[in-house]
Amino acid sequence: MERRHLLAQGAAGAAGATMLAMPSLASAQPRIRWRCPGSFPKSLDTLYGTQEYIAKRVAEMTDGAFQMQIFGPGEVVPALQVMDAVGAGNVECGFTSGYYYLGKDPSLAIVTCLPFGLSSKQHWAWLTHGGGRELYAQVYRDQGVVGIPAGNTGSQMGGWFRKEIRGVEDLKGLKFRIAGYGGTVLQKLGIVAQQLGGADIYPALERGVLDGAEWVGPYDDEKLGFNRVAQYYYYPGWWEYSPSIDMMVNIRAWEQLPATYKAVLEAACTEGWHWMAARYDVQNPTAMRRLIAAGTQLRVFPREVMQACYHAAQEFYAEIGAQNPRFKRLHAQWDKFRIEQTQWARVAEDSLANFLAVATSQR
Repeated sequence: MERRHLLAQGAAGAAGATMLAMPSLASAQPRIRWRCPGSFPKSLDTLYGTQEYIAKRVAEMTDGAFQMQIFGPGEVVPALQVMDAVGAGNVECGFTSGYYYLGKDPSLAIVTCLPFGLSSKQHWAWLTHGGGRELYAQVYRDQGVVGIPAGNTGSQMGGWFRKEIRGVEDLKGLKFRIAGYGGTVLQKLGIVAQQLGGADIYPALERGVLDGAEWVGPYDDEKLGFNRVAQYYYYPGWWEYSPSIDMMVNIRAWEQLPATYKAVLEAACTEGWHWMAARYDVQNPTAMRRLIAAGTQLRVFPREVMQACYHAAQEFYAEIGAQNPRFKRLHAQWDKFRIEQTQWARVAEDSLANFLAVATSQR
């Protein structure tokens, strides 16, 4: 009996010693606090919400040792200057999209999306297994940042217009808010393209400074109130099939980050990328029904307009590629991937999707 008691005491002592020798992750790793401004309004609980989600997951996976203090646009830096602040080292990281900064390097548009590009599934495949991240790593490095895919909206809508678009002639002279190279393509057809941050779009539409605007899709567009100042809602959003959003990290901050924290941030951003896409897929259908019930006129872009836009996009890619060897090289790789994926999807997915669309409508 006494021997068993002594053995138990010894085991308890050994366990206690083991517990004392095993510090928690939080005490074993350095405590880090980063500032993370973003480009998206706080009112948008999926775009801005993904920024919150990533910060939350990073803290959870490090027992609170790695904290990211997030900010909305204008709180630390303006919405469209996040990458500049990160690259300069004014903040450690930021949640934004490469195509907001294409004036610095046209190749930055490819990492977010190009008109008539990839679906969200195809985009993730390109980034992770199709060489995408490797291709744009140097593009971002030239801007002083490391880019980590951290969000994707999925398929977007074609935007809000005050008047119907019946043909290419109806585009001429329209003042339209649009980001990325979709605006450059539409300028070839006569549209006056303007880029504004999300919070500035509604006032511009309301005052008549804009004739139309695109943002994301029904869920966000309803929140921003575009249906109150424009009647016609067009689809598809051919210029943003599946725009990717990045967590941009200052290069020096990234290099100083412990390997464990790098892995945590990568994992949290991967979760965020899919969290955003899935949430939009859930929210958009019900938001669309609410908009239509409230009087929104849903319209599809005429085939003539789609064809004209597609041809204008291909002309533009050739023009910019002739001026910029890096864009030409990256676009060639991306385009080859796009064509292969489109052909595969036509056989494996589009055929069933089209059948189901008809079959469901007949129920």
